[in-house]
Amino acid sequence: MSVPADAPILTSDAMREAEAACAIQGTSLAELMERAGAAVADTAWRMAAGAPVLILCGPGNNGGDGYVAARRLSERGALVRVAALAEPTTELAKAARAGWSGPVEALNGRLAAAPLIVDALFGVGLSRPVADDLAAILGHFSDRRILAVDVPSGIDSDGAADWMPPLPADVTLALGALKPAHVLLPTAPACGRVLLAPIGIAANETMRTLPKAREAKPEPAAHKFTRGMVLVFAGPMRGAAGLTAAAALRAGAGYVVLDGSERAPFSAIIAESDEKFGERLDDPRVGAVVIGPGFPAGDELLFDVEAALDSGKPLVLDPVKLPAVVPRLSETPRTAILTPHEGEFARAFPQAYGSKIDRAKAAAARTHAVVIYKGADTIVAAPDGRVAAAWPGSPWLATAGTGDVLAGACGAMLARGGDAFDAAVAAVGWHIARAARIGPGLVADDLIRD
Repeated sequence: MSVPADAPILTSDAMREAEAACAIQGTSLAELMERAGAAVADTAWRMAAGAPVLILCGPGNNGGDGYVAARRLSERGALVRVAALAEPTTELAKAARAGWSGPVEALNGRLAAAPLIVDALFGVGLSRPVADDLAAILGHFSDRRILAVDVPSGIDSDGAADWMPPLPADVTLALGALKPAHVLLPTAPACGRVLLAPIGIAANETMRTLPKAREAKPEPAAHKFTRGMVLVFAGPMRGAAGLTAAAALRAGAGYVVLDGSERAPFSAIIAESDEKFGERLDDPRVGAVVIGPGFPAGDELLFDVEAALDSGKPLVLDPVKLPAVVPRLSETPRTAILTPHEGEFARAFPQAYGSKIDRAKAAAARTHAVVIYKGADTIVAAPDGRVAAAWPGSPWLATAGTGDVLAGACGAMLARGGDAFDAAVAAVGWHIARAARIGPGLVADDLIRD
């Protein structure tokens, strides 16, 4: 399972708007369909490697892409067959069907399979799951290689509904841009490996997949304070804050103070009693404050969070007590990163609805903070609507303490100055890349070791 790095993501409505913009600028929808069908044919040609191909065409424009692909494959000399669910219903699909000179078989339970099945039945904008009788027919092809056109048929491309496709894909070819379903659970695994066909659509740049992680090297004249000073406030569970402080160093901070603790995981970390917390908050060299790791959901944490908010310092909040803090965050825009997992998010934002992307954007807009909505399908959302989708992450990160490490990485990236969204995206990329290098058996302590 994979998706292209730093690739645009469009909802079904945004995709239609982008297509309409192309038409206004002189690229007809028929030309876009021809390009899409050509991209499908190229991918099918490589996947089939000379074996026969069966293309399943639906009545809409997704089926039109399939007819174009069939024509182009036939022109290359491929052994290609077409089966249709119904006659085309759109003008574009009708024209594409007219361009296919071969026979069209009926899509029913007697249809013979082929080594490669191209699913061009339903694309974006599907309003309901696939009917049971069609799902049963498609289930007969589950042992074959499957190439899905844009999205596997039977899923909500916007990721708001959790319908699952009756025919999961080995490869999905996204046309023009990725769709939310490619990067959100539960549908992302059913898309298999996602490829992007750039067919000439100018996608909105506000929603993208995570870029490739890059190690940011210090400037030649850098010193410990220009690299960023991070203040980590330790709660009663000192080990969690220790992970956070160590991660801040590993992620590039030049100076880390672990306040509220007399034990530090590295000798390079300054550990102090909590009596100096207020004094440290007034230190102008502090570039970011991280608070929350190792804290139970008690009033003590809320008091310290309020003090951190009053300081005006850039803040990373690992949000056990987030529901109580949301009203304060909503009052005044500030530089902050919140890192809730599913349960914490649900408690803090019970009224959020829609896809995980929609919910993360709503939470960011409400709190004026960057939200890292954690999970296997992590979403980073900024108050201005920017989104980065981190799929797939590392399943080995599903272990205790890794969230504390992410909070520390956020602190390091934020302490350097600059945009909080960019800092959060860099931290998530660092977290996933480090986990990938470690691999099986990872525990949180591994992430902070050399």
